[in-house]
Amino acid sequence: MAGRNDPQGSNRDIRDDVRAQIREFLGTRRSRVTPEQAGLPVYGGERRRVTGLRREEVALLAGISSEYYTRLERGNATGVSESIIEGIAQALQLDEAERIHLLDLLRGAGTTRPPRRRPVQQRVRPTVQRVLDSMAGTPAFVLNGRGDILATNPLGRALFSPVYATDPARPPNNARFVFLSPHATEFFRDWDQVANDCVAMLRAEAGRDLYDRRLTDLIGELSTRSEEFRHRWAAHNVRMHATGVKLLHHPVVGDLDLPFETFPVGGDPSQVLLTYTAEPASPTQDALNLLASWAATNDHIERSTPADHSEPADSTETPD
Repeated sequence: MAGRNDPQGSNRDIRDDVRAQIREFLGTRRSRVTPEQAGLPVYGGERRRVTGLRREEVALLAGISSEYYTRLERGNATGVSESIIEGIAQALQLDEAERIHLLDLLRGAGTTRPPRRRPVQQRVRPTVQRVLDSMAGTPAFVLNGRGDILATNPLGRALFSPVYATDPARPPNNARFVFLSPHATEFFRDWDQVANDCVAMLRAEAGRDLYDRRLTDLIGELSTRSEEFRHRWAAHNVRMHATGVKLLHHPVVGDLDLPFETFPVGGDPSQVLLTYTAEPASPTQDALNLLASWAATNDHIERSTPADHSEPADSTETPD
């Protein structure tokens, strides 16, 4: 069996896994689109063995041969044109996140060797940390694509104190807390939605970076330890999750309804700035004010600096 001491074998394993992901992703997308939704005729008495579209129906809608689409769904992605991908995306009614994910998978399946990458340490620049600290009344965080909390400000640490308290790993990881902590379902009042979004973002990140061993290890850990994660991972859903409202229950200040926004961190496409705000003069704003006072008088809340959140480089990555 190929392992880390066999780079060529490991690369083959990764490409085989990507081809399997393409097959499963396209299969799950086909199953959710009915012929009626696709505008195809269904004749009375026709017996169908699939819940959604057949491969030949997708091919018809995309304007390609059924043989070509079958090869593509099996992971043979060599030389696929943008127009064909767009035709398949329209046939399967993919949204923007799903279309990007399909592009990522097809690119990965057609790669003959891993990209040459410099060893990367996940660091938050001091200037970004100063921006976080300047947002005194706003819980703010910097996260990477795996959901690691790389940096935060004091109010953010206070808001996510249950995450810091129950996840011994550093940096703490949001997905690990969601699926492995017994406190997650109490902290996230909309836990089901949070869990779905969390897996969908990890699935998209896995498509973007096929050679991220830390992400692979995280997915393996969650798959081994959480049935809830395994069930959601098998659905192959992906999602862009840039804005919304988070419903939390903090052990000190109670319920909070917090709109959030995410912003890319310039100079590091793998990092995003996440901010939570409250409606002015709302109960949530009162709770945030109380939380800020509590954070200021409780020294046991872990304080972090950008240097605390550096990660060792992966020795398997090849420098330029």
